[in-house]
Amino acid sequence: QVQLVESGGGLVQAGGSLRLSCAASGRTFSNYVMGWFRQAPGKEREFVAAIDRSGGSTYYPDSVEGRFTISRDNAKNTVYLQMNSLTPEDTAVYYCAAAPSRFMSAIQNAYTFWGQGTQVTVSS
Repeated sequence: QVQLVESGGGLVQAGGSLRLSCAASGRTFSNYVMGWFRQAPGKEREFVAAIDRSGGSTYYPDSVEGRFTISRDNAKNTVYLQMNSLTPEDTAVYYCAAAPSRFMSAIQNAYTFWGQGTQVTVSS
């Protein structure tokens, strides 16, 4: 089992920034690909970012490429999501997830463990 706890969400104005954190406990953190997903009201959960086990490679959809940065600190068992140039369309509950895989994925089913989520609200 891997337990994931997100933090850092909140209310921010459009154009602002937030940094989300996800602290992991349980099994060896560095054995897992980590991802961030989000779910806006009335919409399906969507992929936001992924990072490989070493932190050397990252993967983003076009919607956040250049604005969001995922990183990890394996010594601290933590993955981060730096979000810049936020827009109201980024408003959602953000979830971190862990995949017992060597390969990054945008597919939710690849991820075995999920956090409870943290709310991000961007006002216009």
